[in-house]
Amino acid sequence: MSHAISVSNLTVRYRETEALRGVGFELPEHALAAIIGPNGAGKSTLLKAMLGFIPRTSGEVLFFGQPLEAMRREIAYVPQRAEIDWDFPIDVLQTVLLGRLGQLPFWRRPGRKDRAMALEALESVGMQAFVDRPIRALSGGQQQRVFLARALVQRARLYLFDEPFAGVDAATEQAIARVFRHLRDDGATVVSVHHDLSTVEDYFD
Repeated sequence: MSHAISVSNLTVRYRETEALRGVGFELPEHALAAIIGPNGAGKSTLLKAMLGFIPRTSGEVLFFGQPLEAMRREIAYVPQRAEIDWDFPIDVLQTVLLGRLGQLPFWRRPGRKDRAMALEALESVGMQAFVDRPIRALSGGQQQRVFLARALVQRARLYLFDEPFAGVDAATEQAIARVFRHLRDDGATVVSVHHDLSTVEDYFD
């Protein structure tokens, strides 16, 4: 069985504090998986260390058998809402189109095809009526849907989400769960940090 993620002996230290120690696991392709645990357990730290956003003290991480540098275009990441600058002057459609930039040559700007992909992604998350709305004018649930659409246009093999269900309304929670299942059924691998143990079996494999 091929693996979407292989982690071995991953350790992260912040000065003298050990945030993660000797973490190792393998996740098969086409999985819909949750990273669960109490607050402060290092769930978000694990994602960030895997993606190189914070330095690893030790350990190896492979994506589809390759190092991160070889697979960046195949990975989509959605951070926690609290880490995003929602006051940035940009509208919904422009935000989603940012997801296409990493898939295009550096000299090419998003074109008609990319715009069509963005509109399709917005429709899939129920946000097609908000294309011209500034992201700062949206509710928390709407903002989360927009960033979900931004990830969708990357057409990735692996999707990593950090607490996407946190602070959203029930309708948005169900919309996110539907998109996760659709991505899995289309052959992608989905991994999400998740805090609500009561919904793990409903939303994940």
